[in-house]
Amino acid sequence: MAALILGGAAIGGSPIFVRLSEAGPMATAFWRVALALIPLVAWSQLRNGTAGDRSPKGLSDFIALALPGVFLAVDLGAWHLALTMTSVANATLLANLAPVFLTLAGWALFRSAVSGIFVAGLATAIAGVVVLKGGPAALGGGDLAGDGIAIVAAAFYAGYILAIGRLRSRFSTNRIMIWSTASAAVCMLPMALLTEQALLPLTAFGWAMLFGLAFVSHAGGQVAITYALAFLPPAFSSLTLLLQPVVAALLAWVLLSEPVGIMQAIGGAIVLAGILIARRG
Repeated sequence: MAALILGGAAIGGSPIFVRLSEAGPMATAFWRVALALIPLVAWSQLRNGTAGDRSPKGLSDFIALALPGVFLAVDLGAWHLALTMTSVANATLLANLAPVFLTLAGWALFRSAVSGIFVAGLATAIAGVVVLKGGPAALGGGDLAGDGIAIVAAAFYAGYILAIGRLRSRFSTNRIMIWSTASAAVCMLPMALLTEQALLPLTAFGWAMLFGLAFVSHAGGQVAITYALAFLPPAFSSLTLLLQPVVAALLAWVLLSEPVGIMQAIGGAIVLAGILIARRG
């Protein structure tokens, strides 16, 4: 639980790095996963493998290890694209609907039990995100196509969490992260080359933002979440990640001087209450 919360908080800082990045949105998404391979591979070499971890055997294992990265690449690409097509409030809110898709997928594909208490907590947390973003009135300025792409991002992030959760009983955290991150980088590179005029930032500050995004939000946040998925159900884990917009709002207040009003404070409290309700379910 502690790892899950820390991972959600680390990923919650990613909008700050993206906002301050000098590279374009797709290029920033590529460097996020490409640079994250540095600490992941270094840690793997220092440990000389993981006790109890088994090597992939056969094509099916390699596909299963690469699949989360494909989901993650589409999620990142769709979310960054949605930010350019619709309002920030719409894109952020709709991209955080992953718990809805994950709960439905777990029930439809694996017949996972869904209690009424969990559904109540899910609805409460989503309502908190709506309040956090300024209430329903703040969600009317988005473009319909951009809104749809943000929903696609949420669906693919749900697929990423579900795929990671299915792998955690068979492979170590580090092995899963290296494979999924590498496959995400391979998928993101052509997307960045086709949509961006330049891939590289111009200053040391720009590189610092990319390294911060890769090391803190991805290598740190995603590793913590992957570790937690060995012990917690994917549906509940994705719900806890609704902490991300709360953390993003607080960091924007501290680092970017974006004010946090009463509506944002109430929304954050509702999100936390929804998570506590769902935990009981």
